[in-house]
Amino acid sequence: MIYGLADLHLDYTEEKSMEVFGDGWKDYQNRIFDKWNDIISPDDTVLLAGDISWAMDLDHAYIDLKKIDEKNGRKIILKGNHDYWWTSLNKINNLGLSTIDFLQNNSFTVEGYEICGTRGWMSRDSKDFTDHDEKVFNRELMRLENSLKNASDKEKIVMLHYPPINVDRTFNEFFDICKDYKVKHLVYGHLHGIGHRLIKEGIFDGIDVKCIAGDYINFEAVRIG
Repeated sequence: MIYGLADLHLDYTEEKSMEVFGDGWKDYQNRIFDKWNDIISPDDTVLLAGDISWAMDLDHAYIDLKKIDEKNGRKIILKGNHDYWWTSLNKINNLGLSTIDFLQNNSFTVEGYEICGTRGWMSRDSKDFTDHDEKVFNRELMRLENSLKNASDKEKIVMLHYPPINVDRTFNEFFDICKDYKVKHLVYGHLHGIGHRLIKEGIFDGIDVKCIAGDYINFEAVRIG
């Protein structure tokens, strides 16, 4: 089975609190791992859609990644906006993690699906969207298309970190690309606390859209597909 979970925000030092985003974040790191093996079997796959660790470099991120690596299932990890430790694919692929793959300009075949995706970015109608944001937005669109082009003709699951949704709650260009490639499932994270009001879920143009932000799904991986 394929599951999804975003926004683990792991911090082995326990110095970076997420409780400013509400009571739903109390003891969240223990909640993630205490229930993990009850939900996920060794044969399952978990899509982890960004904001994995607060670490600022790869050496410290390894401590958090190793904890994920030791839990049940294969994991496919996507970069989030707070994953500052994420360097090159070559470096992170050489960490020696046995159950983790990293998604960037590539794709993976899982249980008859092609897993594709990219981080995404804030929508163009966001407050203070700048010329720099426009460059990042366009680069992320290109990365999503590269990932989809890399895939076979199997049904596709796309994971994004940022929601493919404008501030006015219409879908943006990331969703349009998913439509062009006839994506079956689209999952995203990033939205916390009062940001949950922007969540949009359901079947749109044949795509099953879900939010898998950790505090939104009680830090329990949810089934996809």
